[in-house]
Amino acid sequence: MAGELSLFFPVLILVGLLHGQIRVVAGEPQVPCYFIFGDSLFDSGNNNGLKTTAKANYPPYGIDFPKGVSTGRFTNGRTVADIIGQLLGFVDFIPPYATITDKVITTGVNYASGSAGIREESGSHLGDRISLDRQLLNHVTTISRISALQSNKTFTAEYLKKCIYLSNIGSNDYINNYLISNNYPTSNTYTVDQYATVLVQQYSQQLKTLYNLGARKIAVFGLGQVGCAPAEIARFGTDGKPCVEWINDAVMLFNDRLKHLVEKLNSDYSEAKFTFINLKSISAPQGDVPVPSVPCCQVREDGQCVANSVTCPLRILSIFYDGFHPTEVANTLVATRSYIALLPMDASPYDISHLARL
Repeated sequence: MAGELSLFFPVLILVGLLHGQIRVVAGEPQVPCYFIFGDSLFDSGNNNGLKTTAKANYPPYGIDFPKGVSTGRFTNGRTVADIIGQLLGFVDFIPPYATITDKVITTGVNYASGSAGIREESGSHLGDRISLDRQLLNHVTTISRISALQSNKTFTAEYLKKCIYLSNIGSNDYINNYLISNNYPTSNTYTVDQYATVLVQQYSQQLKTLYNLGARKIAVFGLGQVGCAPAEIARFGTDGKPCVEWINDAVMLFNDRLKHLVEKLNSDYSEAKFTFINLKSISAPQGDVPVPSVPCCQVREDGQCVANSVTCPLRILSIFYDGFHPTEVANTLVATRSYIALLPMDASPYDISHLARL
């Protein structure tokens, strides 16, 4: 418990800072709109109507969300994308594409989908999901709807250039693809180095597509320490170390290539304002204290919370809510340092608060 407390005291300070910032910016968004792409770390309900086991629209998910509602977010409260939206000044959470209406569509859309990946097949053994390619197709539909509402394609194009775009995807290309050799051939086809290269090459085309659809201010999240997820530790063991190091090493190859990709995109496209959010830097243990990799809720075999199960009483002292997904307090740390970098390594070349002002 002493280790956990020393880890979380800085987090609690940041939580207090976050609430202060929200009061300052609420009601005055720094950008006109906000679009969110990704997987279960950002999903706000897009999977609720899909035929998949990757759903979070039941208790105890959402226990700390406003009114205690299980919206489909894979955490006890708000996601990183939710909190960044509040820091940007949006009063309401950006709605999921599954329920978006013309009344609010110009403010932004959340396309993220649990178990989705860069690769189309990632997560397919769990059921349906909205891959990044499909999310981009949904964004094309959104742009058409906004253009029809504004009755001016030129105005729409200029409008979209001012928006903030987040993309946080790739974890499932490891967790629900490469690391499951019984279901997917990728680990037999590629070495970890080759797979990281192939993934980033495909992601490069997808980010270029987003740029070609009018996006200019794009925050690209690197992957977190996948090998520290409780479900991965339970499955693979750690050989006496805090996390599954070989998984973290594999993910780091992807992150290194992704950071270089962001640099290249900024170099190749004169109007581009891509930035890399370094989750490894942001989530590094405070004072060399190991991250407590214990889920807060009772988990099923697949790592998700057991329906209506009892959670840990002090969720503010837990990093993981289930076998894979962070608690709101951990999301607060990531969101706050993504918005205003604490260290130069947190965001490159600029944090999201600077991205909004460009």
